[in-house]
Amino acid sequence: MSEGPVITKRRFIAGAVCPACSEPDKLMMWSENDVPHRECVACGYADTLNEQGLSVPRELGTRVNTSALKVADAKVQAVQFFPNPKLKKKPDEQQ
Repeated sequence: MSEGPVITKRRFIAGAVCPACSEPDKLMMWSENDVPHRECVACGYADTLNEQGLSVPRELGTRVNTSALKVADAKVQAVQFFPNPKLKKKPDEQQ
């Protein structure tokens, strides 16, 4: 016997509409170890379904389960803007 996951053949579901992009007939379904999965071939949306056929929500991103902040790029420089004195309004032009 093999110890790997049991994966069924991927199939398209006729009339199914993608919950993300609303494209009809683009959802592909398959099962891994009796857990149904679906994926949209148009937009790449993918999720897992529970026993009732409802989408299992993904875990929300928090400071604990997300990666650390990226290190700032050394090539980035701060820019300071100075007012242009030629664009300054004269006192008699103000209303």
